[in-house]
Amino acid sequence: MIKVENLGKQYRIGKVGTGTISHDLNRWWHKVRGKEDPYLKIGETNDRSKKGNSDLVWALKDISFEVKEGEVLGIIGKNGAGKSTLLKILSRVTGPTVGDIKVKGRIASLLEVGTGFHPELTGRENIFLNGAILGMTKTEIKTKFDQIVDFSGVERYIDTPVKRYSSGMYVRLAFAVAAHLEPEILIIDEVLAVGDAEFQKKCLGKIKDVSGQGRTILFVSHNMAAMKNLCSKGLMLKNGEIEIHNDIEQVIHHYQILNLSKAISLSNIERKGLGNCRIADIKLLNEKWTEKTSFNLGEKIKISLTIEKVVLENLNNIRIVIGIYNLADEGFLRFDTETVNQSFNLSESSSNIVCHINEHFNIKPDLYSLNVAIFQYGILQDYVTGVSRFKIENYDYYGTGKELDNAELSKLFYKHNWEYVR
Repeated sequence: MIKVENLGKQYRIGKVGTGTISHDLNRWWHKVRGKEDPYLKIGETNDRSKKGNSDLVWALKDISFEVKEGEVLGIIGKNGAGKSTLLKILSRVTGPTVGDIKVKGRIASLLEVGTGFHPELTGRENIFLNGAILGMTKTEIKTKFDQIVDFSGVERYIDTPVKRYSSGMYVRLAFAVAAHLEPEILIIDEVLAVGDAEFQKKCLGKIKDVSGQGRTILFVSHNMAAMKNLCSKGLMLKNGEIEIHNDIEQVIHHYQILNLSKAISLSNIERKGLGNCRIADIKLLNEKWTEKTSFNLGEKIKISLTIEKVVLENLNNIRIVIGIYNLADEGFLRFDTETVNQSFNLSESSSNIVCHINEHFNIKPDLYSLNVAIFQYGILQDYVTGVSRFKIENYDYYGTGKELDNAELSKLFYKHNWEYVR
């Protein structure tokens, strides 16, 4: 359904337009002589972490892949890797600098949910307006109108101007319109980042229904659990180039391994909260109080936190919550001082608090990280995510001299025995 060959997209940093008159004349002179654009040979890889010497960068470079009919391709990569640029080119929002794209069938895109809505028009009027922008006929919109309104859950306000909608109502209606198209190819960019948990689940269900009808889908998301659930193939972009293109499980694993190898520093991580105190250090310890980043299945683990006060006064009634997630952002365990009737008073400038996990860590061998939140009287003071990454290794958990077989088939493991009863 889609064939991409040697695709590239080049941008000029900090300037609008193609460049100077001399550049345009030089391009024209090369073109009339049948030669390649001279400026395609210069430019740097799109690595945001390094300062470059050229004002030309390749947002995408040497991109080649195919998507078969009925295939769901998940596109993975960090912010700035080129995912949205690729989808915009495939959706014909912008053109490539070089390369060829062959598409068979009608394309519908969900690049920016809500594009095409007019704030002064009602929800009803915007359904017809937005549906027309996305390629639906008036008859098709009328046929699907009740389904769209029912899916959006804003029936009571359908004749109210959308400028009076909450942001949640707005995106619900916008997604509902776009999701009820019937294209051969559906391109979706991070629509799960909007709306509440219930609506995100509803979106996932709708996307799964569309894929079940044999339509081809390109899906971009940072939600690895959704990727694993929806996609059959995966493509990972890094600095505008293809890092890996394979089965979705292998692509996600490769992405997770790369993430694990780069430790997140607490000194420059993005934080949320009021900030009267902050998490200064986190350590994972074994029973002998030795710091580790890799544990055997069944080991006991302690989590040590160093919390610094930013204000001079004492901080009372401090609540701490620790969540353990795999790198697909699936929650596995949660430890909360409030549920065990504990709280802390911080009087020193720096305090060390340890969470003793009394049970053996018998979760499946995989890669994990911590989300840690600190509250005072219910007000969030500090919150960090994806920190202190660690690994649970396969191990002889049952003491039989064997490692676990097919460990990926279970999330938890319990010691047990079998009995033959006549």
